[in-house]
Amino acid sequence: MKNTIKKIAVMTSGGDAPGMNAAIRAVVRTCAFYQIECVGVYRGYQGLIEGDFITLDARKVSNTINRGGTILKSARSKDFRTKEGRAKAYENLLKESIDAMILIGGDGTFTGGMVFNEEYNFPCIGIPGTIDNDIYGTNFTIGYDTALNTAVEVIDKIRDTASSHNRLFFVEVMGRDAGFIALNAGVGSGAEEILIPEEDLGLDRLLESLKRSKRSGKSSSIVVVAEGDKIGKSVFELANYVEENLPQYEVRVSVLGHMQRGGSPSCFDRVLASRLGVKAVELILDGKTNLMVGIINDKIKTTNLEKAVKGKHSINKELLRVSDIMSI
Repeated sequence: MKNTIKKIAVMTSGGDAPGMNAAIRAVVRTCAFYQIECVGVYRGYQGLIEGDFITLDARKVSNTINRGGTILKSARSKDFRTKEGRAKAYENLLKESIDAMILIGGDGTFTGGMVFNEEYNFPCIGIPGTIDNDIYGTNFTIGYDTALNTAVEVIDKIRDTASSHNRLFFVEVMGRDAGFIALNAGVGSGAEEILIPEEDLGLDRLLESLKRSKRSGKSSSIVVVAEGDKIGKSVFELANYVEENLPQYEVRVSVLGHMQRGGSPSCFDRVLASRLGVKAVELILDGKTNLMVGIINDKIKTTNLEKAVKGKHSINKELLRVSDIMSI
């Protein structure tokens, strides 16, 4: 490994995700293992512009692997989208004698790192941290497994009420542009229908499916809806449409919202974050840059940041087929 790197910065940016702290911990302790200094950047790119840094060592990240959220905070930064903002960030990095950055976040985070690398040739490595699981170059992103299990647990509870009152529940889960949580949580919780942005089910087919469920003897139903689904303007409008056209159903809506972001990370997310954090530091020490580290078929792989941002992480078509069969 090369010894030109003496100090590495780590930040979390964009939406928080369970397991981000485990990733920070892994980066800090890997730096300590290789006798490299580590600096935390508060509030992502905005903190980079404002010089909001903290020195981190192995003891400062004790008891963080089990904590949700991010100890380094997160924020959106309009200033970093400007050349002036990025120039200030670069100035602060030089002032602190920081040699490279590790960025934990999603496509917006990686886009910022990619632009920064192009302008200043500053070494950047990305770690995918987003509950949406919509990053190309990895089977799983940090936080997805925890969010998925949170959604399934809550839907299970909602089904208790649905079956007790013979109700139809529309349950909206996160997924603005991707239906990974909705599809897997829907299959895992036995939902009668799953609505995702990638597949336009259509109102007519939804109504027919619900009629079929009623005819088959089902007294209650669960429809899991990704927030980015295109059938209705909102899940509430969708629920109203169904209630008007199928008056035999008593319809309710439950929006899970930000509860899916919170909570202690699952074992899977803790292990994934640890593996990716170690590899991110080692890539920098090997002189690599402008890469994202991910996991494919349980092997750690790297992907160019641009490809990670622009590539398409496809929905599992086989799981869609399974969902159709299970909803009979």
